[in-house]
Amino acid sequence: MPDIALSRHYKENIMAEIQKVTGQNTLKGVPEQSRSWRDLFSRQYRITTLMLCVGVGLYAFNAFLVSTTLPSAVAEIGGTKLLPWASTLYLAASIVAGASAATLKSRLGSRNALISTTFVFLLGTVMAANAASMGNLIVGRVLQGLGEGVVASVCYMLIPDIYPRRLIAKVFGLEAGVWAVAAFGGPVLAGAVTEIGSWRAAFLVNLPIIAIFLLASVGVRATNVTQKLEIRIPFGRLTLLLLALILLLGANLQPLTLSRNAMIALALGGLMLFVVLDKSSLQSILPRGAFCTTSPVGLGLWTVLLMPFAHASSGVYLIYSLQHLWQMGPTLAGGLGAITALSWSATAVGITNVSSARMQRSLIVVGVIVEACGLAGVALAIAHLSLALLIASLIAIGSAFGMGWSFLNQTLMLASPDDERDKTSALMPTLQSTGYALGAAFAGLVANHAGFSEMASEAVIRQAVTSSFAFGFIALLPAIASTAWMLHLLRKGQ
Repeated sequence: MPDIALSRHYKENIMAEIQKVTGQNTLKGVPEQSRSWRDLFSRQYRITTLMLCVGVGLYAFNAFLVSTTLPSAVAEIGGTKLLPWASTLYLAASIVAGASAATLKSRLGSRNALISTTFVFLLGTVMAANAASMGNLIVGRVLQGLGEGVVASVCYMLIPDIYPRRLIAKVFGLEAGVWAVAAFGGPVLAGAVTEIGSWRAAFLVNLPIIAIFLLASVGVRATNVTQKLEIRIPFGRLTLLLLALILLLGANLQPLTLSRNAMIALALGGLMLFVVLDKSSLQSILPRGAFCTTSPVGLGLWTVLLMPFAHASSGVYLIYSLQHLWQMGPTLAGGLGAITALSWSATAVGITNVSSARMQRSLIVVGVIVEACGLAGVALAIAHLSLALLIASLIAIGSAFGMGWSFLNQTLMLASPDDERDKTSALMPTLQSTGYALGAAFAGLVANHAGFSEMASEAVIRQAVTSSFAFGFIALLPAIASTAWMLHLLRKGQ
């Protein structure tokens, strides 16, 4: 029996091609410009839209919750030396879980995959809130990462499955808005709950959000379970990926030594071996042609990886620079640090009505170029201590992601063969997290090589951080070429 959701999706894609000729929304019988955000909350889509918003909100809130609450947790239960691993292992677990999401969806179906992994996240939340030691808290964080990794990836897979092409950009715009709210509200809420109650209560704020997500997941249209007996979870390759990520993320916690460089080299070797083994497997995790330069999807995945890779230096050094070079307090520095998220969201919402495929693809290329300009601007701003240039450059970086990221994801999802679409969709959030992890490692390597340390003078810190952002600019140049070539192949119909 065919999948009803996919059948509807293919039908609406055919209708979308008719709309290019007629200029009318054939499905609705109204002009194309009459589309509205309210379509996302129509009877057909409202449950899925609610679930996606809550899922993104849950992921975003937890990203900001930890940095706010963990210092209080350490003060009570100890384990200061293990503090960085609470975030490091969470990220590694979420990436590995995201890589296995397409397989889990095939074995369990989308609804069951969402519900079962949400309970894993729930277990991790309860364990972290009741932790008696930092070791217990880290185990809870790992379970949270395993749950969130699958949830985020399955949610991405549902977007092209359930929504017609005309609404996909709006879905990504809505998610960007939810993320911006979490970027500001998450630390404030977590901090307030920690101060009024305790850090344990801050973790338990997740419980009502999880309950809403579970209820919404039950209402999501289930997809068929395919090849249930034949599909196996590739534990060997996933273990290799996990070990490589732990080495990579662990290297970020080490001082600049030969062992740190060796850890990064081993991690990169492990990641490359994972890709090679996966390509030769009959049941691959990655879509066919991933990262090859002869297909639009392969080229586009390089862009998905390199955009966050180049931007990762902001997450490592931006707030530090604002506090130590401009002598800002934590609150003001954190507020300026959120400018990128706000401009990302505002731009993403503003361009959702762009329906021309040609304009959408142009915005992808423009977005990568604007990000490169923004990174160069940040490097110059730090080198010359220009706050105005820094703010303008941060806005440019956020706007770059806002104008191109949703269309890039949409383009790759729809360009994938039908039997590969789940793998491609699930890979988007996983590859984004991997890009940030890789970028953070190399940003630290470049800055440390330039002399960055807590004891360094202001001049040395400026030079080191400037070098880190300049490296991000250089790393993004291949993404401009890969994006342009991807769109060239799409225009040729390859």
